[in-house]
Amino acid sequence: MFITLSMVKSAAESGDLHVLVVGNNPIDLSHTFERLQKAGGKRISTEIAFDLKSLFDRLVHFTPNFIVLDDNIGQPELKATVSALQTHRKTKHIPITVLKNSNYQEAMNTGVLNYLLKDSVTSESLYTAFKNSLKFKRTQEYLQQAYRKRKGQLLRILNP
Repeated sequence: MFITLSMVKSAAESGDLHVLVVGNNPIDLSHTFERLQKAGGKRISTEIAFDLKSLFDRLVHFTPNFIVLDDNIGQPELKATVSALQTHRKTKHIPITVLKNSNYQEAMNTGVLNYLLKDSVTSESLYTAFKNSLKFKRTQEYLQQAYRKRKGQLLRILNP
């Protein structure tokens, strides 16, 4: 089954959130889980994965519409996870948010739509980040479709 952005959109707009949280620190993950559960008026189902293997194990039975990555897993693992999520057929259309320990850490620029500092994360800031990521993902997908559609026209203008 393919996840499309329209599935993500309809689930998010209906108030149902399916969030996959990935990290290796159980204490940080439990704080994130508690904050997600406090997002008032929204039905939220959450799955937690501790590494790339358990992440793909969760995807067999769980279809998230948002993914939250904890940067405690380390930069190489974080980059590998983002890369794997961007290429997997079930997750390539899902917005990714990274929870960062510090603003001074290196930020990846590929595929991650949103960053949040852990010490300032609230349930409402998580929900707002999800909505903003979804809007950005929709815009990104629209622009990619428009470019593919008009690519020939653009090439004819540039190469008369």
